[in-house]
Amino acid sequence: MPFAPDAEWALRAAVDLVNTATTPDTLTTPHELERWWLAHNYTGRHDRDTAELTALRALRPRLRALLTADRDTAAEQVNKVLAAGHALPQLVRHGDVDWHLHIVDPDDPLDHRVLMETAMAVIDLIRSHEPSRVAVCADGTCDGLVLDLSRNRSRRFCSTRCANRNAASAYRARERAAAGR
Repeated sequence: MPFAPDAEWALRAAVDLVNTATTPDTLTTPHELERWWLAHNYTGRHDRDTAELTALRALRPRLRALLTADRDTAAEQVNKVLAAGHALPQLVRHGDVDWHLHIVDPDDPLDHRVLMETAMAVIDLIRSHEPSRVAVCADGTCDGLVLDLSRNRSRRFCSTRCANRNAASAYRARERAAAGR
């Protein structure tokens, strides 16, 4: 199911932000925040300070709860987020990016904009009956999130590291089983 490009961007950014909280935490310095910011092409206000870093770190559990909620719970959460955030969707175009939605003023704090954009992207998941596109990593030792945008819904791991670890583990199990015959 293809989603609008801005919904995909917001979902990727939110999943990546949530996954910075997995061990080891990869969002602990303003430099790491800057890397996340650049990787997700955010525009608008960016303070690049410890307060902004702290606010984004604090947002991660809320985003995780929103992204992993069942469809009805997610709808309730989205409605609360949008009402509390005074959402005012507007079509905008800037730089190389064609028309897309902005929900709040670009001068609002980054954590507020991330939350609002994620809520709007989750609307697409809900309306298309696709909340399962975001899931917890299939690696039993990882609690990272997976955003599966593949056609055949085959993505199970949050990273290549988790996929490789599971493939190696499965290989070793097959080798032990073959040796035990």
